[in-house]
Amino acid sequence: MQKKLTITVDEEVYTGLHKTIGPRKIGKFVEELVRPHVIRPNLELAYSQMSKDKKREADALDWAEMTFKDMAREKR
Repeated sequence: MQKKLTITVDEEVYTGLHKTIGPRKIGKFVEELVRPHVIRPNLELAYSQMSKDKKREADALDWAEMTFKDMAREKR
């Protein structure tokens, strides 16, 4: 469910938002900026879902193995 919110901003900020983001898109822009600061994700669920993606897991393993090989060749 969505809720309507009225905020007050400086006229320059409003003009910049209107020009840059576009009319009727400012609310979504603000929500996307604010969301990570006020809603804590369920990391355990997110990690569980990511682990089920076999291609992503294979890519991550390849990346990790290449990183270890690169480290082994570095001079100390």
